[in-house]
Amino acid sequence: MSPNDRIIRLPDVEKAVGLKKSAIYKLIKAGEFPHQLKLGKHASGWLEADVQAWIRKKAGRESANDEQPQAA
Repeated sequence: MSPNDRIIRLPDVEKAVGLKKSAIYKLIKAGEFPHQLKLGKHASGWLEADVQAWIRKKAGRESANDEQPQAA
């Protein structure tokens, strides 16, 4: 098992992505963030690899947007 196969809980997801719970769940509902895994009746978590992939994807988009010339 690699470190990215770990399941992380919401507080760790919030720290990793810099968003609060409500924003994360809005992104999930919009299909823009990985869905959580049901771990039990009252517990869920995310695959760390999925969260890291989302971060890399967002960083790539923002970098690409920053490099586009601005209209004068």
